[in-house]
Order: sequence, then structure tokens, then C-alpha cells
Amino acid sequence: MSTQLSYDDVVGTLEDLPSLPAVVMELLNSIDSDDVDVSVLARKVSHDQALTAKTLRLANSSVYSLQVKVTTIQQAITFLGFEATRNLITAAAVTGCFAESACPGFDHKAFWRHSVATAACAKVLARHMRFNQDYAFTAGLLHDIGRLVLVSCFPQQYAAVLAYRAEQDCYLLDAERAILGVDHVEAGLALAEHWNFSDTMRLAIGGHHAPEAPGAGFLATIIHVADVVVHALDLAQQPDDLVPPLSNVAWHALSLNEQFCMQLFRETELQFEEISQVLLA
Repeated sequence: MSTQLSYDDVVGTLEDLPSLPAVVMELLNSIDSDDVDVSVLARKVSHDQALTAKTLRLANSSVYSLQVKVTTIQQAITFLGFEATRNLITAAAVTGCFAESACPGFDHKAFWRHSVATAACAKVLARHMRFNQDYAFTAGLLHDIGRLVLVSCFPQQYAAVLAYRAEQDCYLLDAERAILGVDHVEAGLALAEHWNFSDTMRLAIGGHHAPEAPGAGFLATIIHVADVVVHALDLAQQPDDLVPPLSNVAWHALSLNEQFCMQLFRETELQFEEISQVLLA
């Protein structure tokens, strides 16, 4: 069977994917807008009990080291701020949204371990660069979401990608392009369009493998470096995982030195443990 896909093939299957809760869609769409009625959104989220419970577990984890225990979404917003809480709600929703796929060879848990670790690392990097930590966390979590689109919609074809990668010992991105003709970045952008992600998120998803490309944006640079660091630390615990090439441009843009890197590795590992216990339990 031919495994080649077109961008339109990917777009055509997006309707079959599970959709995020409507309130989460609203939250994602609100990332670039200023006039959000926070109390209305808080009330809407509270109607989804599973989502609320997971969000509050995350808010009360030591990642945020709150002095008080928050028991409602509104309290979380008061103590953490709207952006951080929106982040947590998104993380709680997205990690529970996709069913484990029927694609032989695809490790669903390892996928999320990598995504959560990239989110944690991106947050630390963003703090270092005085960049918005909440954008960085969400973009880190979603950077490879296109892979789940391909795995969920085209499991047989994606199994061929994984087999090719094992055989050729190449990067997954190259295997996707060779076998499918589309890659997870394009699939991620198709989903970002379908789910109405903000431009900020689209740029980060689209540019995380080529942060030096014109117009890729600074967030793509942060996600690129976080992605490489997390592969190097092997937090997803995937055997034979190759560390992707690091863009020199991105590395210099973040002016990282050895001392900061050691701190970055430590903090990423600690936050990853905490966050994954809540999100991936």
C-alpha cells in the first residue's frame, strides 16, 4: 500500500479526532487577546469535574510551591494568575484527550513524557530569558502534537515510519518525510488551525525544528533548545532515541553557559517528575 499522504489528507481526517472541551478551546483562543472574562471561564471549567480535579492537583504540586492549598479554579487564578491557570487547564485537557493509538511500535506514554519534560524545560528557559513562562510551558507541551495526529489518523502508515526509522537509524522527522511525505510539524500546524490555536502557539509548533528560519519567533527558539535538552537527558526513557541537532543560532540566542545548563538539567528533571505524576498518572 502507498504510505504517501498530502497535507489535505491530514486536514481531511481532523474531524475524526477527539475534540477538546469547548472551554479549553476558548482558553487556547484567548492566549493572544486581552479582553477575557476570567470569572466566566472559571465557572465554565468548574462544570468539568475531571478537568478541574486534574488542574487543581497540578496547581497544588510543588512546581508552584503555593503557601495555600487551592480548592477551586477561581482560587487557582487568584494565587497563580490567569495565564498560569489557563496553562494548567490546557495541560490537563490535552494529555487526556487522545486515546492510546492502535499504531504498532508507538509508545504513547513515552510521547507524553517527552512533551511534559519539554514543557518543564521550556518554562525554566523562559524564566532565564525573562520570557513568558506560561506560553513556553504550553508550547513545550504541544510542540509535537502533530505526531499524535498522524498516529491517531494513520496508524498503519505511521507504523511504517517507525519501522523505517529503526531500520535506517535516522531521525523520526526524516522517517516521516521519507515514508509519508508529510511530517509532524505540518500535521501539528493543521491541528493548530483546526483547533484555533493562537498565532503565538502556531509559530512555536511550526518553527521548533528550524528556529533560525526567518519569522520563526523567539518562542520557537526556546522550544527547540528545550526539545534537544530533553532528548539528551532521555527523560522519555526511549531506547535508541537520537538527540536532534542543536541550532547554533538558537543556542547563542539563549546565551547559555555551562553553569546555567547544570541548573537547567536539575530543575527540568525535578519539575518533570512532579508534573508527570499529576498529568500522566
